[in-house]
Amino acid sequence: MNIILFGPQGSGKGTQAELLCAKFGFFYFESGAYLRKVAETNLELRKSLDEGNLVPDIEFTSYLTAFFDEKNLYDDIIFDGFPRTLEQYQFLKIWLAEKQVKIDLAIVLEIGEEETIKRLLLRKREDDTPEAIKKRLLLYHSRTEKLIDEIKKDTKVVRVNGERSIEDIQKDLAKIIENAEN
Repeated sequence: MNIILFGPQGSGKGTQAELLCAKFGFFYFESGAYLRKVAETNLELRKSLDEGNLVPDIEFTSYLTAFFDEKNLYDDIIFDGFPRTLEQYQFLKIWLAEKQVKIDLAIVLEIGEEETIKRLLLRKREDDTPEAIKKRLLLYHSRTEKLIDEIKKDTKVVRVNGERSIEDIQKDLAKIIENAEN
């Protein structure tokens, strides 16, 4: 089973994904961490990321396919931060179909702007100012809602209230996955 996990920054995607991986044995693919790892040895990518640029779709998908092909891993994956665009989703859908698997479920962890700002300010990172957070949220929502609408044509999309306790959210996610597996 392959799952795409959506949610704005601070929604708890990473926490929930790690718990789901421990419970169900999924492989967790977090695109930001993966790109930072690639950038350790790819100076051009590092420079681009340091400048705050988004990695072009074709470049990112080439990194992704090389990574998963090397591991011969195509199923039982939680994708976090990928796909981010319609083009990336179309690529992923076709690429997985060639491997005879698909995206089985998309989960959207929903939290409001006020909660996002509160959680991110607690991280005390230099780039987490209220203005910067609002700008990133606007970008997230403008891209992601179109993407989710497209994904709904192919697979089940479930929205989950992400403003509850980690344990309550985890219980709901486990039930959703167990139901999807059956």
